Amino acid sequence: MFVTRHSPVTDPTLKDQLWTLYSRAYLRTAEDSVTHEMLDRLEFNDQLTDPTNRAWVVWDDSMPVAMTLVATDVKRTRWLSEQYFKRNFPEKFKSGLVHYVVWAVVDPSYVVRGASIFMARQAMAVEAREGALLVFDMPEDNQPHAAGGAAELMRRMARMVGEAQLLPLTVQRYYALDFQSAHSPEISGLDDHEEIQAMAVQQKR
Repeated sequence: MFVTRHSPVTDPTLKDQLWTLYSRAYLRTAEDSVTHEMLDRLEFNDQLTDPTNRAWVVWDDSMPVAMTLVATDVKRTRWLSEQYFKRNFPEKFKSGLVHYVVWAVVDPSYVVRGASIFMARQAMAVEAREGALLVFDMPEDNQPHAAGGAAELMRRMARMVGEAQLLPLTVQRYYALDFQSAHSPEISGLDDHEEIQAMAVQQKR
């Protein structure tokens, strides 16, 4: 196996190969996660062709088997809050060192063959040399608890190339109100005071 770096990805054939890998590797996550984890083809191509993004690809002969994409400009990515990092990590933000792992995928048949570690050594070595704040997020199926999980694996891979501290940033939960019938609403369990408070909260948003 060997690794190549691309910034941006412009070759149509390579784009097709990477999309095949991405969609195959992300299918299980897309089915298990409530969030829009898997990009569509247009979104995927937009990320590949952004010159501020770095794509790292692991190859087995002529076939891509793992890939990660790192965004190096927090101002251009829609997934991170520019204001948050400007306030909480001012020096890293000012220096353009807040980077984001847009995706990291491995062909399911290559997970046990060390493709992810092989890729991480290459990509994280660059992040370590630059002194970046490398931000990443995990769906619940990969990170069911605060400790351990994929986040701990990321920390261990980072420590292979440099000193790195794992910083928990935030947790976001999704809920749904499942209305059973529009014709038989339940009587409100809120008293008048609670209803007024609930209305006030909605008006502030």
